[in-house]
This record gives sequence, C-alpha cells and structure tokens, in this order.
Amino acid sequence: MARSARQSKILELISTKEIETQDELARELKNANFEITQATISRDIKELGLTKILSSSGKYKYCFVGSDEQLISNKYISIFKEAVISVKSALNLVVIKTIKGLGASVCNFVDKLNLTDLMGAVNGDDTVMLIFPTTAQANEIVLSLNDILI
Repeated sequence: MARSARQSKILELISTKEIETQDELARELKNANFEITQATISRDIKELGLTKILSSSGKYKYCFVGSDEQLISNKYISIFKEAVISVKSALNLVVIKTIKGLGASVCNFVDKLNLTDLMGAVNGDDTVMLIFPTTAQANEIVLSLNDILI
C-alpha cells in the first residue's frame, strides 16, 4: 500500500507542478508526509517510466511518457486497485470513492483509459465523478471498472 500511495502521489505531483529534480520531488513528498530516500525516488521514477521534458516555461520537468505502455498500464492498474474504495453509478454519473488524497491519481488513470463516451471527469481529494450521456453507458463503465478491481 505505501509504495502505491507514494507512486500515486508522485504522479499527482508531476501533473500539477513543474518538478525539475529528485530533490524537489523528495521535498514535495516529505511535505505530503511521505518518508523517502533518494534511492527510493530513483526506483519509483524508473518503475513509473517518468522522463524529463522541456516545459513551456523553459525548464525541464518530470513527466509521464508512454514509451513502455504495458509497464505503465500495469503500474496504473496497481495504483487504481489500491486507491479505489468503491465504484457506483447515479443515473448517468459514475462516482468513484478513493482513499483520501488519491482522487487526482485515479482520475488520471481513468483519463488514460480513453473511454469513448466519457463527456468529462472531475475529481476531488477522495472522489472522482465521471459524466456519461446515458445511464446505460454509466452502468457499463461501472461494471468495467469493478472488473479491474477484482
């Protein structure tokens, strides 16, 4: 659980901030109450398949690049399984309850699924809401996401 939560937090941090160095990443993780060593950060970066790219501000930052899709897909699935508490529908909405602080990471995973009928996704600290055109489509996605959890 700790590794998945930490890696989930790393994905959240690099998607919301321009993290240039492992030291910056370590500092952000410590601010989020994760005890971390430089060796662990290096291992996490490798496992998650992170790389550095030139950002629009002209600085290099860590980002997620799908060069090895299967490895990344398995890592995201692992994080999804650890983070999700429940997946339920409410009419044309799908509500995903997560462990506190992992809503953004789960929402990021759902975005990577490229669901055809998904109209939008919104996340909070521990909740993700997916919007579909119909109740039937929402119910279908609930079944699919719950299958991933098994």
